[in-house]
Amino acid sequence: MDESFLLMLSNLLHLHNSLDPSTSLLSSASSTPSSSSVTSSSPSSSLLSTSSAAPLLFFTLASLLSFLACSKPNNKNRKSGSSPRPAPPANGAYTVAVFQSLSNDWTSAPLRDAQWRALYGLSYPVFTKIVEKLNPHIAASNLSLPSDFAVSMVLFRLAHGYSAKSLASRYNLEPYLISKITNMVTRLLATKLYPEYVKIPASKRRLNEVTLAFEELTSLPNMCGAIDGTPIKLRSFPTNESNLYRCEYGYPALQLQVVSDHKKMFWDVCVKAPGAVDDATHFRDSLLYNRLVSDDIVWDKVINVRGHHVRPYVVGDWCYPLMAFLMTPFSPNGSGSPAQNLFDGMLMKGRSVVVDAIGLLKSRWRILQDLDVGLSHAPQTIVACCVLHNVCQQMREPEPDVWREPDETAAPARVLESEKSFHYFGDSLRQALADDLHHRLSSR
Repeated sequence: MDESFLLMLSNLLHLHNSLDPSTSLLSSASSTPSSSSVTSSSPSSSLLSTSSAAPLLFFTLASLLSFLACSKPNNKNRKSGSSPRPAPPANGAYTVAVFQSLSNDWTSAPLRDAQWRALYGLSYPVFTKIVEKLNPHIAASNLSLPSDFAVSMVLFRLAHGYSAKSLASRYNLEPYLISKITNMVTRLLATKLYPEYVKIPASKRRLNEVTLAFEELTSLPNMCGAIDGTPIKLRSFPTNESNLYRCEYGYPALQLQVVSDHKKMFWDVCVKAPGAVDDATHFRDSLLYNRLVSDDIVWDKVINVRGHHVRPYVVGDWCYPLMAFLMTPFSPNGSGSPAQNLFDGMLMKGRSVVVDAIGLLKSRWRILQDLDVGLSHAPQTIVACCVLHNVCQQMREPEPDVWREPDETAAPARVLESEKSFHYFGDSLRQALADDLHHRLSSR
């Protein structure tokens, strides 16, 4: 059933319970509606007394909404800017009391989860899990608001992309307080929850799971991840450094670099460069690059391919330097040999998981489509959204339509003098993998 229809139906059920509690479809015969579900905008007393009209009104409206939901066009693979934000609710419409009523006054989990996803980008069980993990840290901050209400407010902002000023009327709070709570919650997500949900596949069990899944997808052995970068559009940036922040698409941005596994979960996240910096430079400035170059990451899985010892490697497009631990295509235009072109096709098939993961990230947390926070808090907000993305993937939340960006047009990365030995071994390993792949597939 369409999620938006579930949301509308849930609102109708609340209306129906208010009009005629004795005929509630979801409540048992012994249950009574919660008094907290009736807000200041409750129906008039004369309408409440006319209980006989309630069932007819409910089913008439439900039938109409069902027809509209069925006739709604299916908008797959949204393009940039094609999904308008919903209008904020009326002034002071979302107090702590209203939130608690929404949390408690439910008898149907699917309807509650539909409402939660529409508001906060994730289901109620995932929401409660996040609150449970953040609650000790929020409680220690002596915040005057309940932890679950504070987290819900931040999730609403991240899911819909509103500024603190635009949310002030919804929550009846000052914009500075909304910004303060947003900064606190995103900082906790980016620091306290990051180590738990963003992990390099270092254990033998996890590494085998990832490499075997990528091999099933691409026929390439020992692939352990796919890397890519994406610009995060900024509202606030230093005007005297506008050229430094202007990305290839023409708008001011910060660069986000992620490495994804086969489940579209990020196992490394880096936000260290303004928008004008290219992917290769951002990669070289990352902690991941330094750990790979220094052999700080120990991957206990080595295979032999045509006499070459192949350790686990990441794949990326030609914007990244070819290294022993980072495989890139032979050619961006298919001008290689048959074996090389076959390898390029399979490599890009593996790389597609990180493209989809970034698309899901920006679709779930729409604030990343136009980041309206202070520049000093922008990196932690981006990382917090990546953590939330991993929580959703781990909890198997439904995946929304993927946000799509234009194809990259950057030139192939050049090789630095300090990288020549890594590049030499990478080139040798890549050719061995390509020849082995061509031999195995052509002999079938």
